[in-house]
Amino acid sequence: MNALNQAPAVPAKFDRSKQRRNSMLGKLAIGWKAIDMVEADYRQAMFERTGQTSAANCTDAQLETMLEFLKSKGFRPIPKPGKAKAQHPMARKARAMWISLYQLGAVHSADEKALEAFAKRQLKCEKLVWARQSDARSLIEALKAMAVRHGWPQPNLPPIQLQASLCEAILVKLKDKGIAPADWSIHDAQHKLCGIDKREAWTAEDYQRLAEALGQKLRAAGPMEARHG
Repeated sequence: MNALNQAPAVPAKFDRSKQRRNSMLGKLAIGWKAIDMVEADYRQAMFERTGQTSAANCTDAQLETMLEFLKSKGFRPIPKPGKAKAQHPMARKARAMWISLYQLGAVHSADEKALEAFAKRQLKCEKLVWARQSDARSLIEALKAMAVRHGWPQPNLPPIQLQASLCEAILVKLKDKGIAPADWSIHDAQHKLCGIDKREAWTAEDYQRLAEALGQKLRAAGPMEARHG
């Protein structure tokens, strides 16, 4: 056939509604497992809300109803890659501890990718955002154990005292490296080493800033002892 007589190719149409439905089905498929729900309970909840026992038989509106139900039970849908960090409570706590461990010289990098790599090894889960909350607790315990090994005790203290103790632990390392005199307090280091001039009452955020400044001095001193992450 002469190419001039061929009908023009019709561009493939993007079926947005089908993609949206498939996305909801995928979220439901992992959602009830992510919140440790028993399958029989999930099916019963679906029947009560939609009259169906299979997501495949639900309308789009019914799928939305089930997603809202799972969200009310703690499910957080997976964000698009690169769009957001895990934001469930354990992830936020792990992230704060990871940054503190970086200041302490216990890990190589404060970057989110470094935390994700450590979490993957600990939880055997590809992404921290996918981790079950019941499993994520083991990640916090692993981070606490690392902190203790690097001289930062982990008693149940208010945030301000815990951050102050982090500064103390970093200062001990600075003293071991000969960067700070043995008799310095963290407030001596605040003025004389970090140039921070603050005299009024300190908050947990103030101690976080001091930990960051002390951590910079520690990293500038050269290689740390055995690190993880």
